[in-house]
Amino acid sequence: MMTITKNPMFLCFLFFSRSFSMAVAAAAENKTILVNVGVVVDLDAQILGGKIFLSCIKMALEDFYASHAHFKTRLVLHTRNSKNTVVGAASAALDLIKNVPVQAILGPATSMQACFVINLGDQAHVPILSFSATSPSLTSLRSSYFFRLTQTDSYQVKAISAIVKHFGWRQVVPIYVDNTYGEGVIPFLIDALQDVDAHVPYRSVIPPSATDDQVGKELSKLMAMPTRVFIVHMTPKLSNSLFAKAKEIGMMSKGYVWILTNGVGNRLWSTRSVALNSMQGVLGVETEVPITMELTNFRMKWKRQFQQDNPAIIDFDCDVFGLRAYDAAFALALAVEQVGNASFDFQKRNPSFNSTDLDIFKASQYGPKLVQALSNTTFKGLAGEFSLKDGQLQPSTFKIVNVNGTGVSSIAFWTPENGMVKTLNSTNISILSTSEKCDLIPIIWPGGSQSVPKGWEIPTNGQRLKIGVPMKVAFTEFVKVAKNHSTNTTDVTGFSIDVFKAALEVLPYDLPFDFIPFAKPDGTSAGTYNDLVYQVYLEEFDAVVGDITITANRSLYVDFTMPYTESGVVMVVPIVDTGSKNAWVFLKPLTWDLWITTFCFFVYIGFVIWVLEHRINEDFRGPPSHQVGTSFWFSFSTMVFSHKERVVSNLGRFLMIIWVFVVLVLSQSYTANLASLLTAERLRPTVTDIKDLIRSGDSVGYMKNSFVHELLKQIGFDESKLKAMTSMEDCDQALSKGSEKGGITAFVNETPNIKLFLAKYCSKYTMIGPIFKTDGFAFVFPKRSPLVPDISQAILNVTEREKTMNIENNWFSRGGKCQDNSGPRVSSNILGLESFWGLFLIAGVASILALIIFVASFLYKQRHILKHAGVRAMFEIFNEKDLNSHAFKSSPQRNGSAGDQVEVKTSPNSNWPESPFSYSNHTDKDFVFLDGQETPSTTSHASPDIVPTTELARRYPRNA
Repeated sequence: MMTITKNPMFLCFLFFSRSFSMAVAAAAENKTILVNVGVVVDLDAQILGGKIFLSCIKMALEDFYASHAHFKTRLVLHTRNSKNTVVGAASAALDLIKNVPVQAILGPATSMQACFVINLGDQAHVPILSFSATSPSLTSLRSSYFFRLTQTDSYQVKAISAIVKHFGWRQVVPIYVDNTYGEGVIPFLIDALQDVDAHVPYRSVIPPSATDDQVGKELSKLMAMPTRVFIVHMTPKLSNSLFAKAKEIGMMSKGYVWILTNGVGNRLWSTRSVALNSMQGVLGVETEVPITMELTNFRMKWKRQFQQDNPAIIDFDCDVFGLRAYDAAFALALAVEQVGNASFDFQKRNPSFNSTDLDIFKASQYGPKLVQALSNTTFKGLAGEFSLKDGQLQPSTFKIVNVNGTGVSSIAFWTPENGMVKTLNSTNISILSTSEKCDLIPIIWPGGSQSVPKGWEIPTNGQRLKIGVPMKVAFTEFVKVAKNHSTNTTDVTGFSIDVFKAALEVLPYDLPFDFIPFAKPDGTSAGTYNDLVYQVYLEEFDAVVGDITITANRSLYVDFTMPYTESGVVMVVPIVDTGSKNAWVFLKPLTWDLWITTFCFFVYIGFVIWVLEHRINEDFRGPPSHQVGTSFWFSFSTMVFSHKERVVSNLGRFLMIIWVFVVLVLSQSYTANLASLLTAERLRPTVTDIKDLIRSGDSVGYMKNSFVHELLKQIGFDESKLKAMTSMEDCDQALSKGSEKGGITAFVNETPNIKLFLAKYCSKYTMIGPIFKTDGFAFVFPKRSPLVPDISQAILNVTEREKTMNIENNWFSRGGKCQDNSGPRVSSNILGLESFWGLFLIAGVASILALIIFVASFLYKQRHILKHAGVRAMFEIFNEKDLNSHAFKSSPQRNGSAGDQVEVKTSPNSNWPESPFSYSNHTDKDFVFLDGQETPSTTSHASPDIVPTTELARRYPRNA
């Protein structure tokens, strides 16, 4: 062993062996991992940018590995030509997956090609990274192996709808190519337009391979329609053909609006000037790419390299899709490096019976890991932030551009957070509102106009608006159709016609039209008003002018302008004179409850005064019949203030002050109301509630062909009780007869018609209601017609001016001798208890208060007697005179001699025989009634029924 170790040759061998093994290990450790990646682009068509895409992808990998030289993985590109066909793209993808095989595919370029390739990638577990397939329909494939590394078209619809909303356009027509790319965005576009209250009346679909003649035919169809706002969504090649034809036939003139989606908008900067010359005034939506130093350097480097590789291609620039291709290759390189040295094997599937090559794909084991890595990849690319969610690139900012002159200018921006803004500034973003249109950068519209197009026009092919008018027999003041035999023309006049013409004069543009009567060949009406309105829905008429009432049912099919008359459905009924022909008219001023209440209070006040005055006032003493008569006489004589009885108690005087005031108010009100009843005209309607007509089964009239017929049936009228009227004269005759004689009890119609009827028959009828609420008369247009807001605004302008009054006076005041009968002619003047209950309440409270004070005072003074003799004794004492009262003390008889002779006193106001209580002397205060027994008296002149009070005092002493 010692000899071997000392052998120099052996030591050298060991050294070189160890060094070699270490080098081999190091080489194995630093070995580059090659990953096959497919690229499917169209290398034949220049306008689709296939060569541009490929150039950007190659440059991306060069830049990536130049800055990441230490990465172990390297992408190896395998390019295939899709030949601009779906089959070519599918064949290329199939070749790459089966024969290379590749771990991912960049492309294809179009949405139609991507649809099939995505399915292949899903079967083989090979990620498909598309940088230019924008159709939202691809999302419905729900493939976890599909990555859309560009913005889907559904993101830009919000920007387009913001443009439409900003300029207030109400109708928009999309023009799109008839394929997956064109159709995919339409549902999203229509929803976005509806959110801003814009309607899509028509969709123009153009085949991908349409000829100039086909395009011209479709544009001519659009030219014949009123809508002038078009949204173009198609390929750049087809759009160039479209705008060249549009300019040729005059659709690039003043009044037209063209909006391009970003499929064309993103390439406007690189579009040749010949094509731009046909797009003057067009607006476009373009994906905003932030200008950075890296982007500027890339464009310079790329353009130099691309011209070296493709010297035959001139004037081409790298658009946003080329930048997306660059970022896609960059992202794929990052993801592959993250996966690292994984298995690149493809696992064979179990073939099914009768399977084809498409069914026996081998599934990549590398694909699922690469999908996970791609989903988590984020970085700042040339086209902006790169971040994926569910395989989709997140929305970013759009730029609104305008084609003018020989170039393209930016006029605004749209952001997902703030909507449309004027400028982009990291510190200050000014948000535009619809009232700030002037703040936009000036726009050059088609035809060189700088004024905003209103979005619609009357077709310029000589067609005039066909306006239907009703054929009327009655109420022709609104619409009257007359045949002019001398000129063989039809004259249409009336209040509604004049209002419509006055509104058209306010419009800032000309609106040619023709009135067309809704009539049969014999000149009679062709149907009801509902039938006339429905003709607009059927597009037989462009509008309807007349006395058309706005109803909920009609609004389901058509749109109405602002009403130009007052609203409501009312009822007209005969009036009867209920004046002085009644012999009991003197009872009419007051209601029965007020009469009864007043009578009861007269009796009650008389009773209260009697209670308060009986013991101290000779006028309220005497036999019972005399006392009752005096009380009634005193109370009722206050009506004419002729009472002669004195009231001596303070409580009685207090009550009489209040009661006399109540009587004064009542008598004056009665006098005034009776005078009104006897002198004023008392005309009252025969019916005041339409429900009474239903209960009584009376007949009701309505105007023939009117919607009122359905309203009356809805509230419960039987069909047999409804009678159609054809003229005002028929209505007058039917109302005069009444239901009992085969006529009608009431006539129901719209307020303007009824007012016109009353202007002629004001002395016989009155108006009741409204019984139904409607929105008045208006003009009819098709659903979402752009004319509706303009006409409505014009109607408001007309109605606010004196011109409307002149039109009304012209049609509704001809020979009129009646005053305004718009309201009920008679109101009830009968006075009820509700008008005077406050006065009665005051009188009642005052009388009750007086009684309580009197009774309390009386019981307190006689409390010693009440304690021993009871209630009956108290009544006996109440029936006596209160000789301690000042009314008796001040009497001359009280101040005479103290003798025992008896004096007879009579009331100066009494014609009745003397009352036993009229006999008095100085000992009267000592006598009381005591159980009907005689009590000895100290005077021989005392009544046998009178007992001295000293006897009661002896019987019931105070200290007992």
